[in-house]
Amino acid sequence: MASQMKLAAWMFAAALGMALTSFGCTSLHAANADAGGDRIVVAQQAPAAEQATPPAAAAQDDSPEARMARRFPQKVKVGDLIGLPILDDDDVTLGHVREVVRSPDGKIKLIVSYSRWFGWFGRPVAVPIEVVAILAKQIASLDMQPAEYEKAATWTAGTDRPVADSEIIRIAVTRR
Repeated sequence: MASQMKLAAWMFAAALGMALTSFGCTSLHAANADAGGDRIVVAQQAPAAEQATPPAAAAQDDSPEARMARRFPQKVKVGDLIGLPILDDDDVTLGHVREVVRSPDGKIKLIVSYSRWFGWFGRPVAVPIEVVAILAKQIASLDMQPAEYEKAATWTAGTDRPVADSEIIRIAVTRR
């Protein structure tokens, strides 16, 4: 009786695997019932060697703009970004957004008051919008490490134009 149940479970797993692959799901393999116990593994991921890597993924663009596009940029009002903290990977505050500007070539930058003292009494640093992402009511610095903030030149207004608080821009979205 137990061997008949194991056979039935194996046939179910095989049929499920064939059904899922025919619907375009990831390559699945039916697994046998556990010989020593009652546990049955219905399906498992195919080994990495058997999975096909799409050619587009191999030659993926790694520019900051392309990375931002892959992070599902969403619309946000500029005024809502002012005052938000910029956090590193360890959730340490690097600074606060003081202003949003647009460079002559159309690139948007966040002007952050960077300081090692949790963003207080910092000097202004221009952070490209492509290297950060919104994380609830804060901004995560994804592609710009704290050492890069330290080395960044102090920002001066120059040719950059302030973006109006009512203007809508796009910023990437992230989660932890």
